[in-house]
Amino acid sequence: MTLILSNADVEKVLTMEDCLSTLEDAYREMAFGRGVSRTRSDTVTPTVREDALYSLKSMDGVVPSLGVGAVRINSDIITWPKFGNSMRRVKVPAAPNQRYTGLVLLFSSETGEPLAIMPDGVMQRIRVGAANGLGVKYMARKDASSIAILGSGWQAGTQLTAACAVRDIKTIRCYSPSKDNREAFSIEMTGVLGIEVVPVDSPESAIDGADIVMCSTNTVDNVFFERYITPGIHISSIKRPEVSSEALRRADRIAVHTHDTKPMLTTTAGLEVPEHSEDKGWGNASDIDFKKLATLPQLVAGQYIGRTSDEEVTCFLNNIGLGYQFAAAGAIVYRKAVEAGLGHDLPTDWFTEDVHP
Repeated sequence: MTLILSNADVEKVLTMEDCLSTLEDAYREMAFGRGVSRTRSDTVTPTVREDALYSLKSMDGVVPSLGVGAVRINSDIITWPKFGNSMRRVKVPAAPNQRYTGLVLLFSSETGEPLAIMPDGVMQRIRVGAANGLGVKYMARKDASSIAILGSGWQAGTQLTAACAVRDIKTIRCYSPSKDNREAFSIEMTGVLGIEVVPVDSPESAIDGADIVMCSTNTVDNVFFERYITPGIHISSIKRPEVSSEALRRADRIAVHTHDTKPMLTTTAGLEVPEHSEDKGWGNASDIDFKKLATLPQLVAGQYIGRTSDEEVTCFLNNIGLGYQFAAAGAIVYRKAVEAGLGHDLPTDWFTEDVHP
């Protein structure tokens, strides 16, 4: 049977602690060449909306030690609205009933059969948080106790959850441009973490005195700049453009998620993607040779030291996601969902065939 799961099912079984532990093991396997991941692929075309584009995104990876492979697929309507001087990348819930389309397909690497099909929403949020949490574990000062978070959206909550799982955090300050959003987020996360999250009205007010600065936004422009750097700080970013190239050059040690600098992009002839045509997004920090930087798997495997002194400025740049993460996290979800009796079983024969493909 093939298990069909919902985001609610995933949320019941995938904890941050489990995701941190499993990804840590999986990254170690990857560093030694035993786990594999394919570069993300984006295919972009016009759509019926003049202010939007259609994007079909996929990524995949195999974790042999867990006996699984996974493909993550997103079918998105994307817009690039401007808020003041900042451009953001915003997915539109254009599917029926104002919903998004993102799927994870989990396969057995022993038989090839489809084990499970589930939405990617909750899983992708937790796996991004876990990756940056591991960045904090291997690069932030051991005594780091204060966090500034820039952003108050969907990804920001798990950034804090992961950081608090690997460091003894005492104080958290949050800045985002929307006063209502940052206040609501701070109230919510105070309840989740049991640590007061204080909303503030400027990035400087959040960053001043913080040991760790976590960027968690949907902008395609810089939000962390060289002037914010102080000795010993750890900078954490969930996407490439958040940290300016000047700030990156000031860091003593930088690690990236992967040496891939951008997705494989295929577009309709003559199509301009806003964040590419304006040299934003993937064009940020183009003067830095990512191939020479350490990767998170190398940090985890001990092939690169993330920090050698309390005064060093360190940065983890989660520059692009990996399909590999969905295989690792999907293995946890599948095992625990089966144990808990969650989801709906469908005949595997519906998804396999008796003719040679």
